[in-house]
Amino acid sequence: MAKFLSLNFVPVQLQSSNTAMMQKFSVSWTPTLIVLDADGREHYRAVGFFTPEDMIATFMAAKGRWALDTDQLADARALFEEVISTYPDKDAAAEALFFLGVAKYKMSHDPKPLRETYDQLKARFPQSMWTKQADHYRLIGK
Repeated sequence: MAKFLSLNFVPVQLQSSNTAMMQKFSVSWTPTLIVLDADGREHYRAVGFFTPEDMIATFMAAKGRWALDTDQLADARALFEEVISTYPDKDAAAEALFFLGVAKYKMSHDPKPLRETYDQLKARFPQSMWTKQADHYRLIGK
């Protein structure tokens, strides 16, 4: 896990006693994982403890979110697909599936991938918050 993080991110650990930084980044509970870009813009936030495998899957999804936010759509798609295939049973896979649909839509401007995303989420992760987030995609024709 340490190798993955050091190859893909610049990890910084702040002590909760550093109240100025806790306030600056609106951290009210620890641990809080925040992914920022070089300009300090936030692209991802997760709160709570993770197993090493869950942490890698979550950070891969976070990197995909950064790529999506910065319009590196092919990279985002590849990262989300990797999370889904490598960690199919992790919570991050549902999130990656949701944003894979968004990336496909942004690449094609065709709404059908959003509907496909909803159908896949409903089948694989029926109780996930990401399925609930995608619920309105069911209104898109097949």
